[in-house]
Amino acid sequence: MEFNGQYLTYEEYKALGGTLDLTPFNLLEFEARKQIDSRTLNRLKNGENIPQEVKLCEYALINSINEFAKSTSNIASNGNVASENTDGYSVNYVTSDKISDIVSSKQDEINNIIETYLMFVVYNGEHLMYCGV
Repeated sequence: MEFNGQYLTYEEYKALGGTLDLTPFNLLEFEARKQIDSRTLNRLKNGENIPQEVKLCEYALINSINEFAKSTSNIASNGNVASENTDGYSVNYVTSDKISDIVSSKQDEINNIIETYLMFVVYNGEHLMYCGV
């Protein structure tokens, strides 16, 4: 499968210290790009000369999304076990409310990353984060 329109190339990702292999990078880059496109109203889509702030933002998003995927995978593989106590033997499970809180927290983190990197960036004469007033 070919991935076009990347804001951060695999070579740039590796130069920044990225450790993912090509296929996981491509999948996470796509997801990070969609998050950026959503918040910038597609102002970067099919653009050239992507600003450095966008590339660094996407690098941070890829790392954040990857960490989230790892942690949710660990929860699922443990049968939703949150903690275990062997003294009196008790098991606590992750509830749907807790999972919802985790997802909400991660989305807040993604939004904060995007705002931190892109808040005052101007691209083609427009502020990337401008949503109109």
